[in-house]
Amino acid sequence: MKSSDVILQTTSKIVFFVILLFAIHLFFEGHYRPGGGFVGGLVTAGAIVLFLLAFDIKTVSILLPFDYKWVTAIGLLISILTAAGSIVFNVPFFTHTYDHFHLPLIGETSLHTAALFDLGVYLVVVGVTMTIIQTIGESE
Repeated sequence: MKSSDVILQTTSKIVFFVILLFAIHLFFEGHYRPGGGFVGGLVTAGAIVLFLLAFDIKTVSILLPFDYKWVTAIGLLISILTAAGSIVFNVPFFTHTYDHFHLPLIGETSLHTAALFDLGVYLVVVGVTMTIIQTIGESE
């Protein structure tokens, strides 16, 4: 292990969480400003790719033991069920609703069903992006 690897690995452990927090911020800002599940998913995938650059694929698969194909499938299921849920209430497809709630430690906030849809999109983007990157990385 070269000294530059130690610097990259140590730095990537800290920067990973900073990038992940920024991705979560982008995810929740998507209802009122640019962002959302797609952009948050891409930024999260970028954080995981940083780990792949600092470490190898086997180490990252130990640190993050996810089968990204399953992550994609779960995200797709969440998105489809959220979008189709409007049919159950006899409103047009993709109709979302929201209400205001008082949550402990957060205070007054609005919760949207669109956030569930964005969660599905987030998981699909992370799953597909990481499946593609791991497939390319493993073939070399």
